[in-house]
Amino acid sequence: MSVARYLLVGIVSLFLQAVSFAKEIALTFDDAPRASTQLFEGSARASKLLRALSAARVSQTAFFVNSARLDTEGLQRVGRYAAAGHLLANHTHSHPNVNAVSADDFIDDMQRAHNLLLPLRGFWSAFRFPYLREGDTVEKRDRIREALRSMGYLNAYITVNNYDWEMDRLLQQALREGRSVDYDRLREVYLEVLLACVDHYDRMARELLSHSPRHILLLHENDINALFVGDLVEELRRRNWEIVSPLAAYDDPIAARESNSIFRYNPGRIGEIARDSGRRGDLWHESCDEEYLARLFAERGVFSGAEEMKER
Repeated sequence: MSVARYLLVGIVSLFLQAVSFAKEIALTFDDAPRASTQLFEGSARASKLLRALSAARVSQTAFFVNSARLDTEGLQRVGRYAAAGHLLANHTHSHPNVNAVSADDFIDDMQRAHNLLLPLRGFWSAFRFPYLREGDTVEKRDRIREALRSMGYLNAYITVNNYDWEMDRLLQQALREGRSVDYDRLREVYLEVLLACVDHYDRMARELLSHSPRHILLLHENDINALFVGDLVEELRRRNWEIVSPLAAYDDPIAARESNSIFRYNPGRIGEIARDSGRRGDLWHESCDEEYLARLFAERGVFSGAEEMKER
């Protein structure tokens, strides 16, 4: 082989390796529009999220909407997300647990949400299962999959699972109890946990697929993300991640894969691929556990102070 040909092969090899391990990730927010809290009224939370995403130069995310929450304020809020260029997708009407209802009832709930979301600006025909659960029997799972196909929906899987919702729940509980919140420490724990989850699922994907797919990060329209999503994006970019649109992320070949396994608790698409390949353990990052997060928050001193006395 000539020197020139050798160099060409080497350059092509390096290029293909770089492409195979490109780090791309999309942000998605479930359960919109969530109720107001002690920390943020719903509209104020939306304002903070939109400012953070704009400042971080994230031009498009997706908000998965529970249409039962679309009262006047809820409609205004999701309208603001759409006006800013973000996508609105179906997360059912009432957020049912598919394992606890019939296929007919689940499909009816999904269709009800579809009818309410279809006229909205920014509507995107993508569906995310509440709790990521797709059915506790093969028959139920397959009936719902067929309903999704007949309605023209993409199954909006996630690849990076995490318990941001539990971190937010711990924050809300501390506020209700009148405890002091060290927001710097809260930010540090939030970033540590989410970045560890991103690394965990990307490493698993590269082991299984021999490349890094376009990832989809599961988040929720909650206070902790309103506070820190801008910091998360900054840190992801510092670690050479590119933030991409959900439309680009779901153009990845793994979008065409469907698991043959039945999951009582679904770890996400990478975990599905791992289970189908024969792996039984390590499908979730260790932080996907309420007790783990409670210990971590306590060890890091995120909250302090006793519950306020009722007379205060």
